Amino acid sequence: MGIEKERTLVLIKPDGVERAIIGRVISKFEDAGLKVVAMKLIKADEDKVGKHYVYDEGWLVSVGSKAKKSMKEKGTDTAETELEIGKRVRGLLIKELTRSPIVALVLEGYATTEVARKIAGPTEPKKADPSTIRGGFTSDSYELADAFKRPVRNVVHVSESREIAEKEIRLWFEDSEILDYGRADEEAIFGA
Repeated sequence: MGIEKERTLVLIKPDGVERAIIGRVISKFEDAGLKVVAMKLIKADEDKVGKHYVYDEGWLVSVGSKAKKSMKEKGTDTAETELEIGKRVRGLLIKELTRSPIVALVLEGYATTEVARKIAGPTEPKKADPSTIRGGFTSDSYELADAFKRPVRNVVHVSESREIAEKEIRLWFEDSEILDYGRADEEAIFGA
C-alpha cells in the first residue's frame, strides 16, 4: 500500500488541565480516528521543557519575527531584536509549561501530525475556527498574552512535523510506554 501510520506528540497544557477539559480535548482527536497509544499526567521540570523548546537561533528568530509582524499590524513597535523577542518568548513558554501539570500523549494514525494540527487549530485562538480545540475552548490572543506578559494560552501543543514529532516523542516517552493495539472501529474508518 505504501502509506504508513505515523505518530505525533500532543501536550495538553496547564490551562487545559486546570479547566478540566482533558477528556473533551482527547475526544476531538479520537473522534477523527486518531488512536492514543501513550498518555501520562506529569509535572514537567524546566530541564525537560527547555529541551522541548530547544534553544535554536533559527526558531527563536522565527518566533521573534512573527511577534514583530503582529506588533506592526497593531501599530506598535519594539526596539527588541527578533532574537531577543524569541528568547523572551521561549522563557515564557518554559515558565508556562512548568507552572502546573500537563498531559502528554502520543497519537497514532494516518497523516497524524497534519490531522492533529488541523483539529488543534491556529496558534492564536482568537483566529481559530470554533470547531477546533483552540477556537472552541478559548479566545485568548497575542494581544492579551502581551498585556499579561505570558504566552498565549491555547490549550494544546501539537508537533509541527513528523520529524519534530519523532524527536518530541523520544523526549517525553520511553519506548516501553508506547503501546500497540487495535481500535475496534479501524476497519470502519480506514477500511484497513
